[in-house]
Amino acid sequence: FLKFWYLEAPIRLIKYFMSVNHAVLQILSLPLMIRTFFKPLKNEYRKGLVVFSIGIGIFVKTVFIIMDLLLFLTLIFFEITFLTFFIWWPLVTFLILFIQAPF
Repeated sequence: FLKFWYLEAPIRLIKYFMSVNHAVLQILSLPLMIRTFFKPLKNEYRKGLVVFSIGIGIFVKTVFIIMDLLLFLTLIFFEITFLTFFIWWPLVTFLILFIQAPF
């Protein structure tokens, strides 16, 4: 039981979380937005609109990147919380069942 709960299961959970994180990053398009940060938003290269398109693109992508990072960090927080509760679950169960309250 101990080998499974404290060695195998956390490793599998971490691999699963890495897979989920990769999928979420692809869904949110965060790597793509970072790679294309200084490109025009709609690939508008007409004379006179290039600077405007790049400026609007930077503004819009900045907002999206901030939102994506907030969502991704929230996901990471929940994953760490779940993994912590998972690891402590057997000990907490043992304490609740077998340790008597002093009152």
